[in-house]
Amino acid sequence: MDRTFSLRMLRRSLNTATSALATADGRWALVSTTITGLVAGSMAWLAASTMPPLHVKTQVASTTFLPYRLFSELTQMGNNLGSTRQTVAPPARLDDALQDQDAEDAGNQGPQTRTLTLDSGDTLVGAFENAGATKDDANAAVVAFSKIYDVRDARAGQSFTLTFDVAPPAPAPSKPAAKPERALVSVNGKPVFVDKSDVDSSDGNTSATPPLGRLLSVSFSPSVEHDIAVTRQADGSFAGSDTVKQLAEHTHRAGATIDSSLYLAATQAGIPTDVTVEMIKLFSYKVDFQRDLRPGDTFEVYYNYYYTPDGQPAREGNIDYAMMRTGGHQYAVYRYQPDPTQPAEYFDAHGESLKGMLMKTPVDGARITSGFGMRFHPILGYTRMHKGIDFGVPLGTPVMAAGAGTIEEAHWKGGYGNFVLINHGNGYETAYGHLSRYAPGIHPGTRVHQGQIVAFSGSTGESTGPHLHYEIRINKTQVNPLTVKVAKGRILSGHDLRNFLVGRLHTDAVMASTPLEAKVADNPTDLRQAKAR
Repeated sequence: MDRTFSLRMLRRSLNTATSALATADGRWALVSTTITGLVAGSMAWLAASTMPPLHVKTQVASTTFLPYRLFSELTQMGNNLGSTRQTVAPPARLDDALQDQDAEDAGNQGPQTRTLTLDSGDTLVGAFENAGATKDDANAAVVAFSKIYDVRDARAGQSFTLTFDVAPPAPAPSKPAAKPERALVSVNGKPVFVDKSDVDSSDGNTSATPPLGRLLSVSFSPSVEHDIAVTRQADGSFAGSDTVKQLAEHTHRAGATIDSSLYLAATQAGIPTDVTVEMIKLFSYKVDFQRDLRPGDTFEVYYNYYYTPDGQPAREGNIDYAMMRTGGHQYAVYRYQPDPTQPAEYFDAHGESLKGMLMKTPVDGARITSGFGMRFHPILGYTRMHKGIDFGVPLGTPVMAAGAGTIEEAHWKGGYGNFVLINHGNGYETAYGHLSRYAPGIHPGTRVHQGQIVAFSGSTGESTGPHLHYEIRINKTQVNPLTVKVAKGRILSGHDLRNFLVGRLHTDAVMASTPLEAKVADNPTDLRQAKAR
């Protein structure tokens, strides 16, 4: 029965196939189906050939990484397969290799230099330690400094250069390798024992930063002409040295026409600032720089200055001659110093001292903001007598004694604020008000010389801003400082006058052969750029 049914179905299929092949569409369908079956079968066979046997268990891929040391060992073993003649040592850990590289780099750097600048309140020992020196090295260096330099004179802003030996320390002696400590970790969900040194540490502990290295030397220059250094010796101690530069003296004759101010004209002529300030002090006894100077006035100065071997200006020398022509008058002075132990004085061509008993202006760079006489008081709100003159100057400007004398008062005095009164003898006194502070050593009974700094300008007491209130008193009565005639300085005579005249003639002769410089130097390091006119 089943056989008969199968034959019947086969005959029916053949009839259907014959009918299908009888047409063009049927033949194309048969070809297309056959090709599709062949391609699908080929792909299935290829896929089946790559599958593992059914009895082998497959492992699931994991993203867990091997410890670095284990990975390195496996890699090295793979590279050395087939090469049994060479024995390869286990590779070092990555962090050890990096530390070795850092040490090698540090060793190649050699000595290292650092520069520090002292701040207010710093000590030398503390500053050296902050720069990288050990405490012992810092103390030893300061002790060596103190033998050639008073370390108490060290001031904020001074710079020190420190040199260190940063070579890496010698390696510690090798020790027998200890049995590595094992740690249990999880790999692919299974417990595995590995070296504990391969497990990353995350305790976060860090050691303190060690000093930079051995201190080799410290150097600094307290002035242009001095270079001080302490250097480590072979026995580890420090020794100091003070190198004094040999300064070269250069003489200059310079002058200019005043267009706006004496200071600006002197600067444009290349005259150093300290020489300009000294010249202003010389003429402050005869010239009121606030009211007397006019555009077109001229000046001239003959002075010497000291320079380092490389041409850097070091310090001022002496002004041998100075002249100022203003308001139709000419003032000329010559330096004379008969006693080397006493300060030099300046006299005119006839031997009369330019220095009067009192200075007209006891502060540098001052401008008069309020004169002597009746005025409306800006604080009290009514008009009253102003028994002095006010000089508008910045806060903290040095105030000089207008003449030699004795400090009679130095204290707070009502509307004057901080106040100083100097007795000059013969009934003359000068008073200074609204001061910010007193100079060191200034107190009642102190003797002062003319031009000595006694205080600093301020705005204490009844004051609307920083300025100096200045008074001249004759027999306890205030007089106008701008019009009062004070006693003249001394006049040379006899042996002193003869010596002075000889020195004056010598100065005139030297100046006559010295060209007037339009500019001392365009570059302070080049002394050859002075141009004569």
